[in-house]
Amino acid sequence: MNQGEVLLSGQNITQRWGGLVALDKVSVEIERGELHAVIGTNGAGKSTLINILSGELKPTEGQVTLLDQDVTHWSQPRRARNGLGRSYQRNTIFPDFSVFENCRLAAQAQVQRPWVWWNNSQKCQLSSTNARNGIRLAGLEAFSDQVAGPLSHGQKRQLEVAMCLATNPQVLLLDEPLAGMGAEETERMLALLGQLKAGHGILLVEHDMDAVFRIADRITVMVNGSVIASDTPDNIRTNPAVQTAYLGDH
Repeated sequence: MNQGEVLLSGQNITQRWGGLVALDKVSVEIERGELHAVIGTNGAGKSTLINILSGELKPTEGQVTLLDQDVTHWSQPRRARNGLGRSYQRNTIFPDFSVFENCRLAAQAQVQRPWVWWNNSQKCQLSSTNARNGIRLAGLEAFSDQVAGPLSHGQKRQLEVAMCLATNPQVLLLDEPLAGMGAEETERMLALLGQLKAGHGILLVEHDMDAVFRIADRITVMVNGSVIASDTPDNIRTNPAVQTAYLGDH
């Protein structure tokens, strides 16, 4: 588990819908121990890219590699069972279930055993252990037995991360995890991401630029479906092409 090990990559990803080119030969790599942020204005292609990396969309051209395997034609569930976790812009929790049950269901989907149909799934020790581990890593142990619905917005976003972690992923794709958070909730999430990146590769799509520049190790900037820069935060901040794209400099 050496830092610098590439866990997930997309190479020359192109996505066309008729005459519309949503992504144009986009390449990105996520390394272990790295938080790689993807930023860009609305319509830049960020969501399309994360959907292709996760397996929700098949690219028109290009290749996706996960843990040294070509997964370009793998389904999303198959990628999830092989080390890829994903959260969404909108909450995808089960509000009537407890925090633990949300995570246990996520873990159960990862460790499917249809041949032991006579066993009560709630008694699966591996799923329960993985669920508790996800809850612990996400800092939600105090809320394990609470129903998820009444949790604060920030806690629900933490729960989504916990559900990802319950599947034992090596790569996390996080789509705007800070959306709608107040300052205190944002600080908690940033602290969580800082702790998680040591053992994972994290791809973060986020609009909060202050947060991105604080926590990212690498930033990829997209405009109109293309990558215009990919570098360290300090170099991105002073990049003329990025300044033009965001600030309209001429």
